[in-house]
Amino acid sequence: MIFDWGGTLTPWHTLDLTEEWRVYARVVAPDDVDNVAAALISAGDEVWAAARVHQRSATLDDLLATAGVPYDVAAIRALRDFWEPHTYTDPDVPELLRQLRRRDIRVGVLSNTIWPREWHEDVFIRDQVLDLLDGAVYTSEIAHTKPHPEAFRSAMAAVDVTDPARCVFVGDRPYDDISGARAIGMRAVLIPHSEIPIGQQVPVDVAPDAVIDRLADLLAHVDVWREAA
Repeated sequence: MIFDWGGTLTPWHTLDLTEEWRVYARVVAPDDVDNVAAALISAGDEVWAAARVHQRSATLDDLLATAGVPYDVAAIRALRDFWEPHTYTDPDVPELLRQLRRRDIRVGVLSNTIWPREWHEDVFIRDQVLDLLDGAVYTSEIAHTKPHPEAFRSAMAAVDVTDPARCVFVGDRPYDDISGARAIGMRAVLIPHSEIPIGQQVPVDVAPDAVIDRLADLLAHVDVWREAA
């Protein structure tokens, strides 16, 4: 069982993403916040457009270099503080992951992200779920983002599975998550929401194997599929 992170293990939050970079700019360029923030926002748009169109991954360092803005420890701290209230793990997750492990189901994460692994692991440690994960892949560490097949293959390798037919992917985005998982031969479960920004949406003709309103609903589908196997 492999999960997306943002919008799936962590519930979706609508927030002002321009403020994310103004937070950074206020630290590194307090006398030029508007221009520096604009450069960071433009670089972010470029990075994520490359992910959507070409499934090309990037790192935070790549984004800063594209913007021509220096890496600054204090600004990074401010950026992480900005994101802190928007990263809390869904309350359903701990018991769901325990139940999956009781069924001898390996649990993994595959996240499209520019963040380093450490940031994600800090979230899982804070929310006491890191020890319930068997493996994780963050696209900041590999060449491709979802829905590229190599991203999903990397996630399978992280949980020591070679047959995609033995995997279920759970995510909130039809293009990144559902189309990518189905294309490689995985089952796919969609947790839909209506707040994905228009600029991040990619129309795709794909049907998930199941649609759930909350993560706790996943186990019922898992048990049916296990009985049918």
